[in-house]
Amino acid sequence: MQQHPVHYRVMPSDPAAHLFTVELTIQQPNPDGQRLSLPAWIPGSYMIRDFARNIVTITAECCGRAVTLHKIDKQAWQADPCDGALQIRYTVYAWDLSVRSAHFDQQHAYFNGTSLFLRVAGQDEVSCSVELLPPEGDEYQSWCVATTLPLNGATLYGFGGYQAADYDELIDHPVEMADFTLIKFEARGTPHEVAITGKHYADCGRIADDLKKICEYDIDLFGELPEMARYLFQVMAVGEGYGGLEHRSSTSLLCSRDDLPVKGGDKISEGYRNFLGLCAHEYFHTWNVKRIKPAVYLPYDLQQETHTPLLWFFEGVTSYYDDLTLYRSGCIDKESYLELLGQQLTRLLRTPGRNKQTVSDSSFDAWTKLYKADENATNAIVSYYNKGAVVALCLDLTIRKMSNNRKSLDDVMRALWQHHGKPLIGVSSEGLEQFISEVSGVELKPFFDLALRSTDDLPVAELLCGFNVTYHTRPADGADDKGGKAGNGKRPPHYTGLRLAAESGSAKVTAVLNGSPAHLAGISAGDVIIAVDWLKSDQGKISKHLARFAIGDSVVLHGFRRDELKEWTLVLDTPIADTVWLSTSDSTDKQLWHRSR
Repeated sequence: MQQHPVHYRVMPSDPAAHLFTVELTIQQPNPDGQRLSLPAWIPGSYMIRDFARNIVTITAECCGRAVTLHKIDKQAWQADPCDGALQIRYTVYAWDLSVRSAHFDQQHAYFNGTSLFLRVAGQDEVSCSVELLPPEGDEYQSWCVATTLPLNGATLYGFGGYQAADYDELIDHPVEMADFTLIKFEARGTPHEVAITGKHYADCGRIADDLKKICEYDIDLFGELPEMARYLFQVMAVGEGYGGLEHRSSTSLLCSRDDLPVKGGDKISEGYRNFLGLCAHEYFHTWNVKRIKPAVYLPYDLQQETHTPLLWFFEGVTSYYDDLTLYRSGCIDKESYLELLGQQLTRLLRTPGRNKQTVSDSSFDAWTKLYKADENATNAIVSYYNKGAVVALCLDLTIRKMSNNRKSLDDVMRALWQHHGKPLIGVSSEGLEQFISEVSGVELKPFFDLALRSTDDLPVAELLCGFNVTYHTRPADGADDKGGKAGNGKRPPHYTGLRLAAESGSAKVTAVLNGSPAHLAGISAGDVIIAVDWLKSDQGKISKHLARFAIGDSVVLHGFRRDELKEWTLVLDTPIADTVWLSTSDSTDKQLWHRSR
């Protein structure tokens, strides 16, 4: 292994205590004293994480002598001047089982560079080398390494030497160390791999076949895969979990092991469909946000928030294409796609906050609102993932309609790749809107004013109707009804405005919709309901108990607010049509469902 001017040695040192030990060697530290820091956030997850809080111990030395480190702020240190190479040794606590940080136990060792690699101030552009070591002990002899960090002496999947051209590249290749299942396939000539960590029963051949379809669809849509030696899906299979984070040539995914397909099954379960949608979402990000990105992200400022009103595009458009990709690639049929689209529309319709916050403001305030959503979020904010996907749908349909189907959002994405993503030229908010109008040949300012800068509802039904797709609404069949399908024909539950979760034989109120019967009764998020009409109840029984009453009836509820017993009188209201499903016919314009050329 060739050691570079900045060198990191990573040792998973104590699995029971969940500690990584990192040794950092800086060959030419700043003669006035070297500043060191960890990022405050990780690209793709727009919230201040303060990764430095997980550093447990840190020391420095030069030529065998201790060097004093001064803490400057919550995430930075300053080393005293020294004559010679500066060596920093520190331990990092890793117990966040997510795709954002680091996690280490007896089953695996996973980390993002933003959690482990101290930034050497003034040397962001300096090349780095990394030595990855396995935990000590015979029980770890079968462990391998899954990462797309370029090799520097290590063999593929092996421990040893890796490298990066600069700090930005260093932190954009997460590392998984474990005895994982490795799946391989090629997509348009480029090797692709899936490393599954955790106990699972997956049909690996089926995963390879389906992901190949998804990846090749995206490559064909954009015309090429960005230059890379290989692409890696890192999958952590757990009991319950869901999430993904994109990187330049890989993605980290968290999923329930039950969502993975098992051998012998040929139908696509709801869980597996969700898993494939997650993979499609993160893979689409390989172009949209990793290369096509807001100008304010070039370069990233990882020490503080970086606001942009464009997350509706980078996450919303990606959320539109993920489900569409499943259909276009042949992983699901049209009926399944319409169900997913109906669920997306249902989520938006059930969010009163869509009439309070614009999607541009949602993007800008992601750091303090969407990523820190509280019990009032549904009343006050809208998700740029959810509304952004619906904006993307409407934008696509508007372009198709006004260009007589000569242009679509596909053309916009290809042009963005060629003019912004491939040469890595960032886009501004005004510039993006103008670019979309120019590529499509359609004047879109009125659309953008409505969709991005107002809280008025989008003309989804009207636009879909123009392509022979009918937009239907109905009341929900129950608390578990996510929409996307016609109703079950049974009497829908009364409208209360309550959102509930099970809690120890009772029902905890997670949210109350403004203006609803629950709001008027004085019920608040955090209250725990224990009885309906003087009968003990819980989350599973409340709807059954309320079904005994008629619309307009007053029902007494009992529960606790903190440790105080409360009584509320709830007046039952007419069910509201907040659930969407779509229908279509053979006359539907085929161009709506298939990629434009």
